Amino acid sequence: MTTQPPPPNKWISWLSEIYSSGKGPVLGTVDVQEIEDKAREVMQDNSTAYLYTLKSAGTCSTDDANRKAFDRWKLVPRMLNNVTLRNVETTILGMKVSSPIFVGPVGKQGLVHADGELATARAAAAVGVPMILSSSSSRSLEDVAEANGPNGQRWYQFYWPRSSDVALSVLKRAKENGYTALVITVDTMIVGWRSHDHRIGYSPAGHGFGVQQGMADPVFMKRHGLVARHERPKFPFDQEEIRKKAAEGDKETKQSMFLASQWLAETGSGIFRTWDELQFVKDNWDGPILLKGIQAVNDAEKAIDMGIDGIVVSNHGGRQIDGAIASLDALDMIMRSQKVIDAQKSGKLTILFDSGIRTGSDIIKALAIGAQGVLIARPIMYGLAIAGQAGVEQILMQTICDLHITMGLCGFSNVNDLTGKRDELLVKVDYGVGARTLVKSLM
Repeated sequence: MTTQPPPPNKWISWLSEIYSSGKGPVLGTVDVQEIEDKAREVMQDNSTAYLYTLKSAGTCSTDDANRKAFDRWKLVPRMLNNVTLRNVETTILGMKVSSPIFVGPVGKQGLVHADGELATARAAAAVGVPMILSSSSSRSLEDVAEANGPNGQRWYQFYWPRSSDVALSVLKRAKENGYTALVITVDTMIVGWRSHDHRIGYSPAGHGFGVQQGMADPVFMKRHGLVARHERPKFPFDQEEIRKKAAEGDKETKQSMFLASQWLAETGSGIFRTWDELQFVKDNWDGPILLKGIQAVNDAEKAIDMGIDGIVVSNHGGRQIDGAIASLDALDMIMRSQKVIDAQKSGKLTILFDSGIRTGSDIIKALAIGAQGVLIARPIMYGLAIAGQAGVEQILMQTICDLHITMGLCGFSNVNDLTGKRDELLVKVDYGVGARTLVKSLM
């Protein structure tokens, strides 16, 4: 019997080009740990900014738990299935996407590269991956939308301002600039206990870096007798230089720090919003709304009761609570709720996953447990630090290519068939101490 090889596709062609060129990828490797190490090396003269991106809350135990959780779940591949032709496209909240991968909302990207979020936006558009822009970005949502282009897919992550008029202004700007869904982060009403930052009093936002959404907001700026402006903060960020200028009476620097303090009083006021207050956003946002930071089954079920369109199961990459449950374990618990399963199947609730994604295998595990899509964050920052837009493009391309290959090797031809296949595709194993313990086995 004669068979035909599969036609070329975007993802495998990218990998083939590496071999045919003989030059290797832009980042010099596709090993995520090596990429992280290289990013640290590139930023050795700006190590404080690098550690601000890397470090998590307290002892970083939650961040560690996120990766250990992935290690506990093992894939059980199935053989001799016809998976020659594979498809990683899917549809999330009515939006057709090239893969189940989203660029997660990471703030202050200008700390690691001069182009900041603009490079990431261009990379996401070039690869065809949706981007979720952080409220604490170092570029205005308008400038990022322009960089992302008319065909880019983008959502906006919302840190809820204290004042209703400012909140409404931000929502209006996001909608007018093509952000089609709103992601409300609910786990960061106050910033977590971040030992590294506390040790040296490191606060980019307090020194005007990462507050650019406020500086570009006409309602907020009018309050201070100013017009909206679209800033591009200096790279590299130098907190001591800024403080020195302010102490010497530099008017521009003092104004910048004052406005930063006022914007932080809006978005980091310490007010803990409640479920009932979500109605305000529902009444004033025309489009899907997701809650990012859900970890408990009861909260996932409450989101259904509130008519929320989706949740992002996330512990903020371990940056908020030290000693918290791993995000993958939270997803596992949530996806054992029949109420959640029924809501997902009926289309009432979309479930995304965040915190710890590094490889194609990680994505398959998260999807098998029940997610419909995943967010990738820290690796994006590593690629950005090393090679700007090209570095981010590589991170996205290699992750999707890895997913495409590994999905086939597991015996699946369509990414949509992975969601909810935990009992068929995964086994939970503890290789910790002594003999192997199978918590769950497949026959």
